[in-house]
Amino acid sequence: MVGTAKGLFVLRGENGKWSIDGPHFAGLAVYSAFFDQRKGRNEMWAAPASWHFGAELCKSTDMGKTWDQPENRRIKMPKTSKKSLENIWQIAPGGDADSLYVGVAPAALFESHDRGATWKLNKGLWSHPHRKKWTPGFGGLCLHTIVAEKDDIKIAISTGGVYQSADGGDSWKVTNTGVKAYFLPDQYPEFGQCVHKIARHPKKKNTYFLQNHHGVYRSRDGATTWQEIEDGLPSNFGFGLTVSDAGSVFIVPLQADGQRFTCEGKLRVFRSRDDGSSWQALEKGLPQKNAYEVILRDAVSSVGNNIFVGTKNGKLFASADDGDSWKMIEGSLPEICCVKAYTL
Repeated sequence: MVGTAKGLFVLRGENGKWSIDGPHFAGLAVYSAFFDQRKGRNEMWAAPASWHFGAELCKSTDMGKTWDQPENRRIKMPKTSKKSLENIWQIAPGGDADSLYVGVAPAALFESHDRGATWKLNKGLWSHPHRKKWTPGFGGLCLHTIVAEKDDIKIAISTGGVYQSADGGDSWKVTNTGVKAYFLPDQYPEFGQCVHKIARHPKKKNTYFLQNHHGVYRSRDGATTWQEIEDGLPSNFGFGLTVSDAGSVFIVPLQADGQRFTCEGKLRVFRSRDDGSSWQALEKGLPQKNAYEVILRDAVSSVGNNIFVGTKNGKLFASADDGDSWKMIEGSLPEICCVKAYTL
């Protein structure tokens, strides 16, 4: 599922050959998508956003042939919040097979425990005393990352940092220890970090990785404290981050801050197979000259040993061998906002 600034595209690959269907929601930006395969169901979720009418959460039960776009929006800010929904940044599975979470701007978490039939604002996070002090990042005040397992939920907010709940979202604590906020007078504050993405190791459940506005980090204590792992990278700035089923970590460093394109005009994906202790530049099949690409926070995805990277220039690259080699499978899509990979 590839969300772009002009709609959602569904690509299907088999034996190295790809077909493409779309655009769904033509002309609307899609920053988040999710394919729910739990309990044997095949339910697609996407969040098209209109600059005029705002964002909506839509569902398909026939692999994208038709979409349910309800008259009454599934996700909307309560009147008592005195806020309006700006965008839907993330759709993620919850801790049980019938739960879903949605992260939005202004930074808030919505939850459903009936497969998306009904939704409610998570009051524990909304009432957190830090909330009124969070400030927008370049992309707004957005809750963009959700990692949930049973009652354990971890989220990332720009700019707020990492917060986690151990009781299913009733209460939240901030866990940014070690993450730098170079743009603040106190460069290691309790909160206020501009975290761009977090991801969990598939086999080492207490190991997490974090791409910050400046800095790449690892945690070995369940995303509570963080240590820098950026030695060997051409830049510590970037957005996208994923961890393959084999445990390989993939990031795409960018020149910061004003440039925000690939370092030296080379599209290089960097991989670590030792939890960030060392990094290898992956170049085979990727353009290494005049490739001034931008990769957004949700445009790096993996499933099995397959890795996908989408760019703002509308190019989609894929690797079927854990990053050793790459090929471009689409080259002229609209600006790619998110990529979500799944195996049927």
